[in-house]
Amino acid sequence: MPRSTVARIHLDSLRYNYQLASERAGSAQAMAVIKADGYGHGIVQVASALADLAPKFAVASLQEAQAIRSAGHTLPVVLLQGPHEFGDIERCAEQGFEPVLHSEQQLGWLEKSVSRGPFWLKVNSGMNRLGYAPRGLADVMGRLEAIGANKSLLGFVTHFACADDESSSMTAQQTASFVDATAPWPDYMRSVGNSGAHFIPGQPLFDWSRPGIMLYGSSPMAAKTGPELGLKPVMTLEAPLISTRTLCKGESVGYGASFIADRDMRMGMVSIGYGDGYPRHAGTDTPAAIRGQKIRLIGRVSMDMLAVDLSGAPDAAEGDTVELWGPNVSVDDVARCAETIAYELLTGITARVPRLYQ
Repeated sequence: MPRSTVARIHLDSLRYNYQLASERAGSAQAMAVIKADGYGHGIVQVASALADLAPKFAVASLQEAQAIRSAGHTLPVVLLQGPHEFGDIERCAEQGFEPVLHSEQQLGWLEKSVSRGPFWLKVNSGMNRLGYAPRGLADVMGRLEAIGANKSLLGFVTHFACADDESSSMTAQQTASFVDATAPWPDYMRSVGNSGAHFIPGQPLFDWSRPGIMLYGSSPMAAKTGPELGLKPVMTLEAPLISTRTLCKGESVGYGASFIADRDMRMGMVSIGYGDGYPRHAGTDTPAAIRGQKIRLIGRVSMDMLAVDLSGAPDAAEGDTVELWGPNVSVDDVARCAETIAYELLTGITARVPRLYQ
């Protein structure tokens, strides 16, 4: 019999979250960001679930875009990192992909290419990862006009550095920089809105927003969980309780003996660990649930197992299902305990854990 450690993917919740993103985008259209294998949920299954709702998809690479095409989906796909080599320009044109150009090298490839499909330009408004400097945008546009490629340009994009912090002034500063930089070309579309931007009061999202993590039910805001923002968890990570015992006062459990019982307590072992992608740094007091009752991890996470304190679920028995995150345990809370973010947890669940689509 196979292990019953699984990740249940609730596609109805995915659709619900997309519809919420679309509503919060207002007059902007929302392209669904499904990179990194649909944030660990399965890129093909996510694309199939959203194909009748989202007008565009967005991914990181050509390979991800091709996976969507191979599954039979014909919607436009935005490549957020743009072409990685010269031939990618023509491949995008052939397959209806919309690369985002952000570098001198990519611009040179476009100038040399025979076939040019629709594309975007990225503006570096302050995040300083990718994009053309605002002061250099006029030169870029001049080069595009010289080869007639401005006719294939869809618009401008930028990315926010601090949209997870509603109190930060940087998002407003980046927005102003982006607006100023693109003002000479008002006929082109603009896109700025990552997930966090959907929850900042008064933040303009222009023509296209780009919801990502919020589609999967996790919070893009540092101080709130997904459910607190009205989002539904899409992944339920669960594993069986395979052993129970009484841990006596003064006894330790797990590697490094990092947890020592301060009283007699009933504990259990759960068949999941960092080999499955569960975070090793999620130590004592990280929440879990069994029979809908909250419990906590104790000690260090092992490769294949982790220990839980069953004091909060006195009737729990071997064979019961433990929820590591899902409707009763926010992945955002688990991430906080592991000193990371939900993005890393969701994308980090390994192929060892089967996805069951519901």
